[in-house]
Amino acid sequence: MPSGAAAPVVSVCADAAGFGALREEWNRLHRSCATATPFQAHAWLHSWWLSYGSAGRLRVVLVRQDGRLVAAAPLMKRLRPFPTLTPLGTDISDFSDVLVDADPPGGADAVLDALGAGLWRLARTAVIDFREVRPGSTVEALHDRWRGPRRRLDDSACLELPALPMDDLVQRLPRPRAQRARAKMRKLDATGIERRVVPPAEVGASVRRLLELHQLQWQERKVTTEHVKPRFAEHLSRSATLMAETGDAVVTEFTLDGTVVAADLTFVSPRLAGGYLYGAHPELRERKIDVATMLLRSCAQHLQDGSPAGVLSLLRGTEPYKLHWRPERLVNQRLLLARAGSAPQLAALLADVRARSLARAARRAWKERGDERPST
Repeated sequence: MPSGAAAPVVSVCADAAGFGALREEWNRLHRSCATATPFQAHAWLHSWWLSYGSAGRLRVVLVRQDGRLVAAAPLMKRLRPFPTLTPLGTDISDFSDVLVDADPPGGADAVLDALGAGLWRLARTAVIDFREVRPGSTVEALHDRWRGPRRRLDDSACLELPALPMDDLVQRLPRPRAQRARAKMRKLDATGIERRVVPPAEVGASVRRLLELHQLQWQERKVTTEHVKPRFAEHLSRSATLMAETGDAVVTEFTLDGTVVAADLTFVSPRLAGGYLYGAHPELRERKIDVATMLLRSCAQHLQDGSPAGVLSLLRGTEPYKLHWRPERLVNQRLLLARAGSAPQLAALLADVRARSLARAARRAWKERGDERPST
């Protein structure tokens, strides 16, 4: 640690009001952290806690140096099926990570050691379970430095494209596929669909319309259950409004003959930009409008309009419509950290992971054979 720099001070925030009061300095830290994604924004995490958190479970590890917030690990305690500490936003966030200032007064090593010490204290009786860690994230450095039992497992697959204009993305495709993509975009233009970026003051209402369209597009089909729950709507509307004010989110509406027929929520950060959720009226599908191409072109346009991003992320999932664009495949990691006292919980968690993996493999095998799942 450089001479003259104060030693890092570690604390744990365990109440929602205190976490909410961190907004301004958390936003500064978020902007400073080179690996941060929009899912580590204060607006996203605090809003998630208000909608999904349980009293007494909040555990946000904070590191300050000379009074300045230089690192943070936003966690909550879960008791079932095993005592664990998981990142805020788990299940509806595509990436998790910790935040560390890019240029702290005492140097990055001292701050990482202090953050690791804070996590070490929390891991005495609970496994720390970081899901959906994007390769290159800061928490990987903590995992590498961890003194106790640790494990690294594969998590969800993600797809990414370079942050290029739409014309350049099309040029990356084989000629026949590129020709079809251009034909789809000409049809979009001929249809007369207009694109509008929603001002931050209107984002809350626009997100509610987006969710209505999302539910409509999935009618009579299997929809993600969480996306139709009131708590999700409350969280998404509240967080997107605040993130639009800071430039971490953009909501876009698409109108046809003056009616909103589609809406999209895109998250933006210096590291990546990606469409998080959209809703589209079934009429577009009936008119053979390629909604996926429309949304990808819109996201690429955000980047050309000045939203900084290193890559255009298609986020989690390897759906066929994403693969058409020849993206790079990345696999998120699941990082598990424990101590001697929490080693039994780690063993039980790993056994549960293996059992679930075997069950998924069996379901895939039954599906491939065309067999019905045996009754139990």
